[in-house]
Amino acid sequence: MQDIVQQLRSIIATVEPELSRLSETDVAFKPGPDEWSKKEILGHLIDSASNNHQRFVRAVNHVAAEFPTYNQREWVRIQRCNERPWSSLVALWTAYNDHLSHIIERIPEDAEASPCNIGKEDPVPLDFVVKDYLVHLRLHLKDILEKQI
Repeated sequence: MQDIVQQLRSIIATVEPELSRLSETDVAFKPGPDEWSKKEILGHLIDSASNNHQRFVRAVNHVAAEFPTYNQREWVRIQRCNERPWSSLVALWTAYNDHLSHIIERIPEDAEASPCNIGKEDPVPLDFVVKDYLVHLRLHLKDILEKQI
């Protein structure tokens, strides 16, 4: 898990200044009616941090038997991140991921195999959920910054 912690902290340190430099006009632009703006993508990453925060902590306590699925389109629609200041979204994304790196660093080795059941899927071990969080984060940061992270 320490490798994941270091990767996450490196992403935060590298990406936060790049996100902060993006213009409000650029990040609010929606390429199409059914496509997300960069603000909405970052809002989605904040949602991902929030949902995974619960999974990480509950799995360490071995109470991650069932989590609801995440209807990402509805969350983005309801939260209307395009109406938020970009700087606020960047600050929240940065702080939340810093906090997650703190949590991940403290996951005991004996909890890494703790099962997490998200929706009606088969349970997966906590270490898979943590690693998948990083994969998902990189995927969407690439969409925002238009480069591999």
